[in-house]
Amino acid sequence: MSGFELIALAPLLPLLSAGLIALLHLGGVARGEAGEPWTARLAVWPAALALLILLGLDLAALAGGTPGSVHLGYWLVSGSFEVAASFMLDALALGIGSLVALIAFLTLRFSVDYMHREPGFHRFFIAMCLFAGGMQLIVLAGNAGFTFIGWELAGVSSYLLIGYAYDRPTATGNALRALVTNRIGDAGFVLGLALAYAWLGSLEWPAIAAQSQQLTSLAAALLGLGFVLAALAKSAQLPFSPWLARALEGPTPSSAIFYGALMVHAGVYLVIRLEPVLEQAPALMGLLAVLGALTALYGYLVGLTQTDVKSALIFATTAQVGLMFLACGLGWFEWAAWHLALHAAFRAWQFLAAPSYMHLIGGPTKPVPEWLAQWQGLYTAALHRFWLEPMADWLLVRPSRALAEDMREIDEQVVSRMVGLPEKARAAAILEQSRQGVDEVVRGRGAAGKLLEWVAEHLDHFERRLVLQAGGGRLAWLLHQLGQWLVAVEGLLERPRYLLLLIMATLIVIL
Repeated sequence: MSGFELIALAPLLPLLSAGLIALLHLGGVARGEAGEPWTARLAVWPAALALLILLGLDLAALAGGTPGSVHLGYWLVSGSFEVAASFMLDALALGIGSLVALIAFLTLRFSVDYMHREPGFHRFFIAMCLFAGGMQLIVLAGNAGFTFIGWELAGVSSYLLIGYAYDRPTATGNALRALVTNRIGDAGFVLGLALAYAWLGSLEWPAIAAQSQQLTSLAAALLGLGFVLAALAKSAQLPFSPWLARALEGPTPSSAIFYGALMVHAGVYLVIRLEPVLEQAPALMGLLAVLGALTALYGYLVGLTQTDVKSALIFATTAQVGLMFLACGLGWFEWAAWHLALHAAFRAWQFLAAPSYMHLIGGPTKPVPEWLAQWQGLYTAALHRFWLEPMADWLLVRPSRALAEDMREIDEQVVSRMVGLPEKARAAAILEQSRQGVDEVVRGRGAAGKLLEWVAEHLDHFERRLVLQAGGGRLAWLLHQLGQWLVAVEGLLERPRYLLLLIMATLIVIL
């Protein structure tokens, strides 16, 4: 590749890093403290290379102008439906993409020392690299389909890092809260994708921007509503704000890159990208302004009552992102883009410095302002975060857990009996018998169970009479002889002359 086509490496390099770290971890190379240097290099150096590529493209764009978009082929083709492998290279994408690469590189480098000797060191960097690649796709994707892939990668890695300490029920519960809330936004994103293709015939961002002028105000509002719902959930705007504070269960570097600097701004970036569509829907922009203003007020009031630095920072982030949505609702999209970039850089530094800051503070925390203390009702509401978290649990988390429990009961009581699998008590008894050396073929129920029982009995007979017969048996002797022949052939093939002979024979057959 050459020129602006190198943009594909920006999301690809972190994703390849995640895959290589995972393979080395499974292969036993990158394990424990001894494997940390391997993981660190595979995470940090590709992130640095992605940053250098984006900076080079920034210089090329300053010298010769931005190409707008780059088309590298097709990701998916099914009949008339096409999703191109395209990337945006306008000023917004290049600027925010470079910022994302810079913050990702600095955070990964910071994490090498911060996560040293942590049991989940390698798992942490796999998730971080997945997020870096997903976030670059969100920013640089040339179409809504590619953006959705990055959207989901960022969501999955967020879930993995919130539940990093998976042995703690609090961490896994908060990861579930984030997952369920963001699935609502994902449903809105899918709705936006479907309406964009049905009404505009394309998922490309330039095509959506150009053809949105043909939509009526109602159609533009319905199209934009799906994407706006996704943006509100991802950026933790009301009524989806509660999940963000619970996400602090993850390690500090993940809090910095996810909820302080990058992922919490992904919704704002999506709204800015949808500027032409939203301008055709004044009612939707009004909704954005109202929800943004309410979220900013919510984050400000709740932040005043927090007693630890990370919680105070996260509610300050909520308030600032609310102001960005307010700006978009008022039509100040360029102002929102500048606010996004400045706030992401500053908040990343604050979150990374938070552990040191906590060690430096020796006195009591700052009390709430006097005017808030005088309003007892407002102070109590802010202290309890306006009771949004228990309401979100009641509306989202509890139904999800109840559904999971019901599905487990259906699996045990209905599906297992239909296929003839033993119930839990019977399976436990058979397992205990096997441990005590008692051999008994599993008894099945139903047509499928009886068939499996018949097959198991005949396989057991075959194994006992032929394979495990005292003295080895005829079949065991044949298998032993075959193994010796194969070992001999392998030894011959390891010799150079036989290997060359095999290669020459292969070439003759091909030619």
